Amino acid sequence: MDRQTLSMIFLFVATLSGMCLWFMAAAIIPDMAAEAKLAETELAWLSSMVPAGFGIGALGFALLGLPDRIDPRYLFACCAFAVALLNLLLLAVPIGGPAAIALRFTSGVMMAGTWPVSMKIAVGWTVHRRGALMGSLVAALVAGQAVPYLLAWFGGADWRLAIMLGSAITVCCGAVILLCRLGPHHARVTAFRTRAIALVWTDRRIRAAVLGYLGHMWEFIAFWAWVGVFASVSYSASLAPDAAVSLGKLSAFLCILAAAPVCVLSGFVADRVGKERVAATALAISGSACILTALTFGGPVWLTFVLLIVWGAAVIPDSPQFSALVADFAPPDLAGSLLTFQASLGFLMTTLTTQLAPRIAEAHGWPVVMGVLALGPVFGLVFMRPVFVRRGRVIGD
Repeated sequence: MDRQTLSMIFLFVATLSGMCLWFMAAAIIPDMAAEAKLAETELAWLSSMVPAGFGIGALGFALLGLPDRIDPRYLFACCAFAVALLNLLLLAVPIGGPAAIALRFTSGVMMAGTWPVSMKIAVGWTVHRRGALMGSLVAALVAGQAVPYLLAWFGGADWRLAIMLGSAITVCCGAVILLCRLGPHHARVTAFRTRAIALVWTDRRIRAAVLGYLGHMWEFIAFWAWVGVFASVSYSASLAPDAAVSLGKLSAFLCILAAAPVCVLSGFVADRVGKERVAATALAISGSACILTALTFGGPVWLTFVLLIVWGAAVIPDSPQFSALVADFAPPDLAGSLLTFQASLGFLMTTLTTQLAPRIAEAHGWPVVMGVLALGPVFGLVFMRPVFVRRGRVIGD
């Protein structure tokens, strides 16, 4: 096995573990709510604090230029271990209280040192196969973010067991990143350059890729954060409450996991037909599935289940291609900061949609929430137009 393949395996395993605690609170919310009688507001704060912390953390890392200035493997490892510890501390604080919310926020800050940093490591290994590589990396991310729902389903009502198992996975697998080597295209800078962030506005291709990414993010995280809840609500029209909640957890795990193989496949396709075309196709399918799920909400269980799987499979394959486009257009020594800054903008915005979702659902129902989420793919398709390639030229160049 060659050095690149072995390093990529280590990177994929580390990425899976580094982000596997993202949706831990969302996965165990039904059980925590039942035990502590949590209000909708408290549930929303628990779910939205991770993306808020991630956005703030990623912004700080980007402004300091840390992914481009220090060895990304050590940054990743330190942040992963911190996330595991913060997750365990949830067992020592009141359920859903200010301390729990603060821990989830801080966990998000530390996670900003894992996923964006893994992209920096990945793009250092290749230039011509970035679509496939980034698609595979996001597949590892998807698998990791689906894990909390599997742990919650496995643990049943014992949400504390899910927390302990999740932290154990992060500690054991997070250390694997230290076995990964840096690629021949890895570049470092000795000091932060403001030019890195300015490129988001001055380079039209980078700007279009970032705006398309934001359209994707408007829908993406809110869907993953609340899919278990609105699946359970939809199923409850036909099933007993306990059966609806159990199937909702399993549905969330499967619809998130469904994106993993699609990310890998779409990555290879992207290197052949164009990253922008794959991203646009994913946005179109995802938005359509979102609207169809809203129209059939509360209907036959099998139909909702199938639509959720389709939606889950299509909601993220565009993400690695937007990141690959940014890496393609960025100077190699500034790619880490630009990718981290792109992630910070996206996840800061998802704090809004994740917070709004339960409030809109309470006032108007979950189908209206899905209609609002569908606006993201629509605007994403509009914003990304300048990156489309025709006859070998980038429009606008």
